Amino acid sequence: MTSDPTPGSKRLRVAVIFGGRSTEHAISCVSGGAVLAGLDRDEFDVIPVGITAEGRWVLAPDDPALLRAVGRELPTVKDGTEVVLPGDPTRGGLVVSSPAEGVGALEGVDVVFPVLHGPYGEDGTIQGLLEMAGLPYVGSGVFASAAAMDKEYTKKLLAAEGLAVGDYVVLRNGATLTFEQRERLGLPVFVKPARAGSSIGITRVTDWSQLDQALEMARAVDPKVLVEAAVVGREVECGVLEGERGGPPEASLPAEIRLVSPDHDWYDFEAKYLDDACEFDIPAVLPEGVEEQLREAACRAFTALGCAGLARVDFFVTPDGGLVVNEVNTMPGFTPISMFPRMWAATGLPFDELVGRLVRTAVARGSGLR
Repeated sequence: MTSDPTPGSKRLRVAVIFGGRSTEHAISCVSGGAVLAGLDRDEFDVIPVGITAEGRWVLAPDDPALLRAVGRELPTVKDGTEVVLPGDPTRGGLVVSSPAEGVGALEGVDVVFPVLHGPYGEDGTIQGLLEMAGLPYVGSGVFASAAAMDKEYTKKLLAAEGLAVGDYVVLRNGATLTFEQRERLGLPVFVKPARAGSSIGITRVTDWSQLDQALEMARAVDPKVLVEAAVVGREVECGVLEGERGGPPEASLPAEIRLVSPDHDWYDFEAKYLDDACEFDIPAVLPEGVEEQLREAACRAFTALGCAGLARVDFFVTPDGGLVVNEVNTMPGFTPISMFPRMWAATGLPFDELVGRLVRTAVARGSGLR
């Protein structure tokens, strides 16, 4: 499949799915709007599908402007004509269930771009649903999506690959840290929901008296919690794409995130999306040899988790030039300020070419075991 179809050739029908039931619903909407705007309509027939916070699938307006953040106001998916997946994979795609729109109005979808962040989307759930329906989709499969979403298993798989990860403790069933664990981790620590993103539910704890409240906040998002020792280092990210035509994965130029606002002492949700709190260096200015090592480590992490399509690998670069993997995102943000598309643009792959490549790679990969 080429990026420039011949006149009269069939356009690929792409269902772009956004929103969802996770706490990252609004960020997914913004990402979805950017993808809708970036897909070349000469090559792709685009169907916007939103998932409400309650889990209803609806046909959304094909208007990226409705999915932009306005000041501190973020968009959401509201009611619309319901959309369902067919039970028979041979029918080829999504169908509308409302007689007013006509059953089958969305039949013939070739590929799905699930721009969903967090649980019930980025964690293997929608990937399994699409596999059952026989629909190719952008991004990692069921296992890699689930493993990357769960920070505990991400760390275990990366450590098994020989990649450095920070020290941590997993807390289940309402447990708290023991005295020995507190002594081992030291302060500060970051208390995180094990299966969430966008820094939602995360607290930086600088005194153990703050721990109980931090655990309560994290458990409001996920009953399983990670408590991570702080890593002294620079925050540097790297984008990875699945290689074309079966080639090895490719890494972008890395980017460094620098907090410049005195109102934020770490890269939390507000700093990421709502406040003018950060500056970015693309490419990151790193000691000699570190960039090459970081890009290679990003590809190793991508392969270790069995990722496909795309991922963003987040690192800490320690003062001595060491690399510690923080986490892996299998569906990173596509908002106007998101690092993944910005890193690839700096590497020579503009946004519209990036999303087009992701769709074509998904079609070439197909569905089923890989």
